[in-house]
Amino acid sequence: MAKKISKKTTAKAAKKPAKRTAKATEKPAKKSPKSLESLSQTHGQEEYRPTTLDQIWGDSGLSKYGTLNEEEYAAQLREMNRTDIHAHASKVGVIPVDNRDMLNQRLLREFKRHLSAYRAPVGKKNQKTEVPDNIKKILAEGR
Repeated sequence: MAKKISKKTTAKAAKKPAKRTAKATEKPAKKSPKSLESLSQTHGQEEYRPTTLDQIWGDSGLSKYGTLNEEEYAAQLREMNRTDIHAHASKVGVIPVDNRDMLNQRLLREFKRHLSAYRAPVGKKNQKTEVPDNIKKILAEGR
């Protein structure tokens, strides 16, 4: 008599583990260290323009939070106890809540808003480019 073969057993028999080959790992060439003088800042602005009268008169923004570094401010918040953080929130203008995580998030968000007000990048001057006459003629056809 013929033996009945279920679909499950045929599927298992059909799946054979694939043979794995070892991949050749190539090490990237070592880069020579660059001197500090040759490096330049590419991810941000170096100069900031004043956005408030206080900045024009010389306010650096340190009076409200004591720092302009986000990591330092987050460390200060972690070190504060509940009473201190509630007093600080009231001083800064954030309504203190009982949930400490939510209060930390609100204070950090307000700090980032304060920081962005003191670090507005200097606007780039727009350079006017001369448009050739033949392009002006093509653009004028749609009028």
